[in-house]
Amino acid sequence: MAEKLVYVLNGPNLNLLGTREPDIYGSQTLDDIADLIEDRARELGLAIDMRQSNHEGHLVDWLHEAHAQGAHAVLLNAAAYTHTSIALLDAIKAISVPVYEVHLSDPHTREPFRHVSYVGMAARDTFQGHGAQSYVLALEAAANL
Repeated sequence: MAEKLVYVLNGPNLNLLGTREPDIYGSQTLDDIADLIEDRARELGLAIDMRQSNHEGHLVDWLHEAHAQGAHAVLLNAAAYTHTSIALLDAIKAISVPVYEVHLSDPHTREPFRHVSYVGMAARDTFQGHGAQSYVLALEAAANL
């Protein structure tokens, strides 16, 4: 049986994890997080396609691709685009693949402009405030679809 594919899409500035505001985002790099979730994915019989871009359109294109490829699920950490991107909201609503919103920190404990999540308006569920474990929790939820 082929492994179920889960796209893990990461938005702007997440390429700087490990050095970017470690008091908020922790000291793990995006590569560290990839290793963590790839190990858990193998245990769950899932395959991961992990990507990062600082460009909103890439994230939209990758959501469309996940749909076209018949992906099992998408984990999306849209970072700042979470709070600004109606394009991502529309893309999530336009595809049949379940999307799980992921955040390292808890946006509701931060600046007021971070309290609105356009991604969350269409996502199946949100995992936030658990550092890298937010990705693992989302992955486990996707495995249980």
